Amino acid sequence: MGSNGNTPMVFQRYEIKYLITRRQREKLLEIMEPFMELDHYGRSTIRNIYYDTDTFRLVRKSLEKPVYKEKLRVRSYKAAGPEEEVFVELKKKYDSVVYKRRMEISRNLASGYLSRTARPPIKTQITEEIDYFLQFYQTLGPRVFLSYEREAYFTREPSEFRVTFDENILWRNTDLSLGTGVYGTGILEPGQVLMEIKTPGTMPLWMVRALSQEKIRRITFSKYGNAYRMMMSEEKGTGTLQGGAAYA
Repeated sequence: MGSNGNTPMVFQRYEIKYLITRRQREKLLEIMEPFMELDHYGRSTIRNIYYDTDTFRLVRKSLEKPVYKEKLRVRSYKAAGPEEEVFVELKKKYDSVVYKRRMEISRNLASGYLSRTARPPIKTQITEEIDYFLQFYQTLGPRVFLSYEREAYFTREPSEFRVTFDENILWRNTDLSLGTGVYGTGILEPGQVLMEIKTPGTMPLWMVRALSQEKIRRITFSKYGNAYRMMMSEEKGTGTLQGGAAYA
């Protein structure tokens, strides 16, 4: 993939979330072993910068659980230098289906593009959608840095079925750069793991049985939503949220 913005990617899928223990993760990995393997990124530390308005309009709307919601972020899978590739992602969710538009450009170009001081050299459907997004949300800017350690797996069968495990989810609202270190306030309790199943349709029967066997139930969970709630709680002088994590 190059750095000219001409590598758009579009995903359409369901994203189902579960909060599990490390023991449950190890059990699931045993069950998954015949069916799945680590994907291209494998084990990585994902860094994200979430963009929002000056009043946090996007995350506040998301926490109201509307039928339709959207978000914009920049992501890297390592500490990214100014000319290294990152992903600009426009993510929309309608009636439980997630639609993600993704383009790969340099970190400097991504920053300039989203601050309206530069443009990718090639126009695509995704740049048009992001252009509209930037125009509609006039005060859009970088608001929260969010990172986590991820293990990502994909099925050996011809399918888009994927499973990810996230730990050490951290947020901060200062030092908003994908080129800096990973630090911040934790969202999960010690020993907790956020598992996500990403599927374009139905779940494989073996996974349905595994979840039932381990008594694992789906939840609603937003990393950015939790970070925002904790940030608001701290600003009000009440410290972090009770229990360390709020579901949204």
